[in-house]
Amino acid sequence: MSNEKKSSTNKKLVVKLFLIVGGMFAFGFLLVPLYDVICDITGLNGKTAGRYAAGESQLVVQEDRKVTVQFTAQKNAGMSWEFKPEVSQVIVSPGQVMVVSYKAKNPNDFAMTGQAIPSVAPSAAAAYLNKIECFCFEEQKLEAGEEVDMALRFFVDENIPEQISKLTLSYSLFDITDYELVGVELAKN
Repeated sequence: MSNEKKSSTNKKLVVKLFLIVGGMFAFGFLLVPLYDVICDITGLNGKTAGRYAAGESQLVVQEDRKVTVQFTAQKNAGMSWEFKPEVSQVIVSPGQVMVVSYKAKNPNDFAMTGQAIPSVAPSAAAAYLNKIECFCFEEQKLEAGEEVDMALRFFVDENIPEQISKLTLSYSLFDITDYELVGVELAKN
């Protein structure tokens, strides 16, 4: 093989490798937005829709039906707060507005900022759990030793499928103190 052919072959190989690396970078960059779109469309991962914007007066309560809503709380690695729901579960009628509270305490001798991220199981129920007011909509800054009750005002949509009689609302609490300091804003769910 002549030097000219080798040089041409090497140039083609280098171009192909750069295209592959560029494609891999683009795929990695787009992975999070693609994941969010897929979760929104399919209801996977139990992501909740965010703040319910319509008026409560339009809700229809189905007194003859009951749904159990369980509450759990986890802390991400490095989050030192105490964090738990006041009650482990409630039984509600679809359309009935309910208020529950989570307690958070910063046991440290310095201020910290936390962000709670919700998830619903089974994932098919996520579209039917509507939060009117939630501590997860905003960052929570607690001073040293501060303890707070954080309200969650929600209802289960009256169109929830009959086969779903129990769902779990789980919050994972993350330490975002460093992100707050540099001005990075996390997505609110």
